[in-house]
Amino acid sequence: MWKCDKCGSVEMKFLLQLIFTFITSSHFHINFKRNKLLMINWADFEKIDIRTGTIVEVNDFPKARKPAYQLTIDFGKELGIKRSSAQITAHYKKEDLVNLQIIAVVNFPPKQIADFTSECLVLGVYDENKDVILLQPGIPVTNGMKIG
Repeated sequence: MWKCDKCGSVEMKFLLQLIFTFITSSHFHINFKRNKLLMINWADFEKIDIRTGTIVEVNDFPKARKPAYQLTIDFGKELGIKRSSAQITAHYKKEDLVNLQIIAVVNFPPKQIADFTSECLVLGVYDENKDVILLQPGIPVTNGMKIG
């Protein structure tokens, strides 16, 4: 996994690009500013647990640095309910998100964001303004279904 040379942190934008690229193609290359290519193997991809879920509750997140919502997501019987912070306010109103099916990475460790614990990473695509458009199943599916 790519890490910053200076601080060692994993870049979130990179993770989103990586996951989205895997969903849409079987081979990929990501160009970094230093023109390095990163390739991973199938075993690396299999470590990422990506599932479908349905948003059941949405709250404003005033303590977030950038405008965001606090989401409560139902991932079905096996995984249950998980919470996530998502910077999706540019394209979505709270009332439009309830009952919306989404796709998320569910095996990241919990992350503290202000006074909120995020337990999964909701996936999306950046538009030309770098605002997030959520990834969704094309047709309704059972919550907790695995993406592969």
